[in-house]
Amino acid sequence: MTMLTPEFSRPDTPASNEVSDPITQLLRGHARELIAVALEAEVQLVLNQLRGDGRDVVRNGYLPERLVTTAVGDVAVEVPRIRARDGESVNFASSMIPRYLRRSESISAWAAYAYLKGISERDVASVLEVVLGEGAKKLTPAVLSELKKSWTKEFNEWNQRDLSTVRFTYLFADGIYQEIRGDNPKICVLVLMGVDDKGKKHLIAIEDGTRESTQSWREVLLGAKSRGLNAAKLATGDGALGFWAALSEVFPSTTHQRCWMHKTSNVLNYLPRTTRSKAKDDLHQIWMAEGREAAEKAMSLFEEKYSAKYPRAVTCLTKDRVAPLAFYDFPAEHWIHVRTSNMIESTFATLRHRTKRVKGAFSKDSALAMMLQLALEAQKRWHRITAVERLGELIEGVRFVDGVAQLAVAA
Repeated sequence: MTMLTPEFSRPDTPASNEVSDPITQLLRGHARELIAVALEAEVQLVLNQLRGDGRDVVRNGYLPERLVTTAVGDVAVEVPRIRARDGESVNFASSMIPRYLRRSESISAWAAYAYLKGISERDVASVLEVVLGEGAKKLTPAVLSELKKSWTKEFNEWNQRDLSTVRFTYLFADGIYQEIRGDNPKICVLVLMGVDDKGKKHLIAIEDGTRESTQSWREVLLGAKSRGLNAAKLATGDGALGFWAALSEVFPSTTHQRCWMHKTSNVLNYLPRTTRSKAKDDLHQIWMAEGREAAEKAMSLFEEKYSAKYPRAVTCLTKDRVAPLAFYDFPAEHWIHVRTSNMIESTFATLRHRTKRVKGAFSKDSALAMMLQLALEAQKRWHRITAVERLGELIEGVRFVDGVAQLAVAA
């Protein structure tokens, strides 16, 4: 059997970073054909509708050919025209290829994703050129600037959305310090996340504050409450006193849980490097204990071992013995989720990477908008917490001791 292989033209010397191959060229050719067929069907539908309304209309050639950048590279497109013979002008506006379309929405999404992942504005086009071909050169810094403006608008709308339709069981709070342009080289971005009664994770609020002061957190919590945020059963955060003072005012019934990731880091900062590894293991024995009594014993043991030489480390650990162990009064299946505020830390790690790449090239507004885009991107990969049925028990008022539900036993 003889196999015929079609020949595709290949430039002897590539003039760009574009990777050209027969499959890609074939796809681009078929894409042009498919778009042409779809446009013909669309214009014919419009013609039929107009004629049904009594208009005397006919086809009138095509608009000048233009290139539209798609996921398979640049595709030449010719949009049909319509002419009215009854004296009244008529324009055919394609819903698939709008008049000023130069790239598909997926291309803007690709550019945004590349930028969010740490590729600088000037490098986005050259990186995507490998996939998109010459059309990627249209993704100039000005295009990305327009994308960032749209993100700011989206952030402002998002920050006013209604929260009353969601019932939150757990809250997570943290302050993220972000480098920006201008006279104030850093801002403190206050982030509030939550888990609803179905186990789904949500981003609740992102606002800039004056460090992590009580007043700043009060404004965040009151703003969220005014939009319908309910009092959660448990809130997890670091040791910044501002959040806890504000939480006690706005949602006094919410239980406080200190983040063990932050607590461990703060305690270890008071110890010499040679001691930290062993001390870290000792701290793990506290929050990994099977029950409150065992955790308290492990905390007392830590105090005995380190108080003589490192009293500041022990004070950092023991100054509040209640809040760090609050999770024992909640379902054991949820401990892995509520002992730390890692959900916030991991979500915004990419923003710190971007700051290093672009040397703090964000304004305050663009930093907040960027954080929302990062969270929305991360949200696609968020999983529900385990043992969702336990959330219903919490809401109904079931008491938990060392992670076990204390259900009434019928006589």
